[in-house]
Amino acid sequence: MDPSPPDRPADLENWRLGVWRRFLTAHARINRELERELEAGADLPLAWYDVLLQLAEAPDRRLRMADLAEAVLLSRSGLTRLVDRLERAGLVRRERSADDLRGTFTVLTAAGVHRLRAAVPLHLSGIRAHFLDRLDDDRLRELDALLACLIGPAD
Repeated sequence: MDPSPPDRPADLENWRLGVWRRFLTAHARINRELERELEAGADLPLAWYDVLLQLAEAPDRRLRMADLAEAVLLSRSGLTRLVDRLERAGLVRRERSADDLRGTFTVLTAAGVHRLRAAVPLHLSGIRAHFLDRLDDDRLRELDALLACLIGPAD
């Protein structure tokens, strides 16, 4: 016997919840398409691309694991497994911190730089096609302001 769905508060059934759902749907669809394109065109999962990009933009192409986890929005355990795979592929390496023997840095290798450079044009093309080209500049500026409200002030 299937239980009936729980009652939802009336204010969760209004148009505002629809906006939330459209936001989640848009994010998921765009990410799925970007993932598909990166996998097909560069043999690179989107999560790998994100880690390589964060490292490429970091000073000395290296970040502490905790900082990298925050930058890519992964749990520390999820990032550890991902970095394990990237390290096996030769795209990153781990280094112990000279200042803190318990600290570990993830460092982008030359192979990681090469792989990222090959994937960037494909990824940027996807961002244009699936996001930027669908909104004119006025709407992009408006969306930027709205997202800034959601994110809040920088830490």
